[in-house]
Amino acid sequence: MSLNLTSFGNLTAGNLTDFDINDCTLSLCPIAYAQIQYDPSLGGNTLYLAIFAILLFVHIFLGIRYRTWGFFGSMVGGLLLEIIGYAARVQMHFNPFLSNPFLIYIICLTIAPVFLTAAIYLCLARIIVVYGKQYARFAPRTYTIVFICCDIFSLVLQATGGGMADTSNTPSQGQTGINIMIAGLSFQVASLTLFALLCADFAWNVRRARNVRTPLQVSSSRAKFHGFLYALGLATLTIYTRSCFRVAELQGGFGGKLANEEVPFMILEGAMVVTASICLTAAHPGLIFGKSWGAANIINGGNGGNGEAKLELGDGSNFRR
Repeated sequence: MSLNLTSFGNLTAGNLTDFDINDCTLSLCPIAYAQIQYDPSLGGNTLYLAIFAILLFVHIFLGIRYRTWGFFGSMVGGLLLEIIGYAARVQMHFNPFLSNPFLIYIICLTIAPVFLTAAIYLCLARIIVVYGKQYARFAPRTYTIVFICCDIFSLVLQATGGGMADTSNTPSQGQTGINIMIAGLSFQVASLTLFALLCADFAWNVRRARNVRTPLQVSSSRAKFHGFLYALGLATLTIYTRSCFRVAELQGGFGGKLANEEVPFMILEGAMVVTASICLTAAHPGLIFGKSWGAANIINGGNGGNGEAKLELGDGSNFRR
């Protein structure tokens, strides 16, 4: 329904009932009728958008250079969704009443970290090969397949829920979509928890075996590789924190208190994902493994199935176990 602007003389939240909210502006309508109960920060959201854009170009360059195609695709997909989501939030700064930017930001920023966790999962198989697959509970390929499948399932749930919330015609249908999104986020938290436990178990087994065998034979690259591990750990922790926050946020629905406060969102969503993305950029696997990232013997754990593995690092040195 089109707005009759002459009727806005004494407009309040109590008498805005006969107009299309998409025709509102901050100068015409009360913020109580906006998609979110605050005016998104232009500076903060633009900053996040710029950071993700810069990281995207870095990943395009590194991905093509080192041919880390799986990692490349996951990171580019996640960063593109972050850029689209924050661009929508910038648009909402100028008009928080529009429904399309709101739905774009909700859906894109909800599912984007699923792609980042996929990039983390792809790294685990290589790490297991470096230290020795005898210290892992399962074969390297098993970890990759299981957790990528978990990621896909989580993505399907979140995307389906977002789509239902977008196309809902009644409040009950919209709530059903939100509940499905919560289920997808909860499943992501559960799979990340399992992933962290298995990583901790693997690290503990490696640590216990140190007196028997030195896992890394090239001392010049030890610090570099350990930095890679710490960066992956921090990225996992920040995405985990963010996912827990989003579950809590959506529990109250789009109209809940937590979903309508910008500071928690900017810290526990934006800053967490920015930190994870920076970690996954600074510790890009191409800088560690070089072009051997895609070699079959990294995934299979050695040539001929004998458990031997040799990984060429980005600086030309080798890890051998």
